[in-house]
Amino acid sequence: MAEPKRDLKQDLIGILTDRGEDVVGRIVDLPATQRVLEAGKDLRERVEELQKKVRGIDELEKRVAALERRVAKLTGQGGGRKTTATRAKAKPKPKPKPKADAGS
Repeated sequence: MAEPKRDLKQDLIGILTDRGEDVVGRIVDLPATQRVLEAGKDLRERVEELQKKVRGIDELEKRVAALERRVAKLTGQGGGRKTTATRAKAKPKPKPKPKADAGS
């Protein structure tokens, strides 16, 4: 008795498989499907180009940083700001006198 149910399930799966293959075959033949596949291919090529360009940006950033350090060194900035006038030092504030304890 279990065998007729199994045969029915296998037949049902076989029918669905055949219809699925049929539908896929029809979808592939549609002109819209071809356009979608072409667009996907073009998108993939563009993404690859962008990846190459982005990889090049890292190298350019390193070069720019090196050039900025070189320019700073040549102009005498060397990491800090150079001032032409010397700044007068501020006088230290006098320390307040400790208050006498009222309870002692």
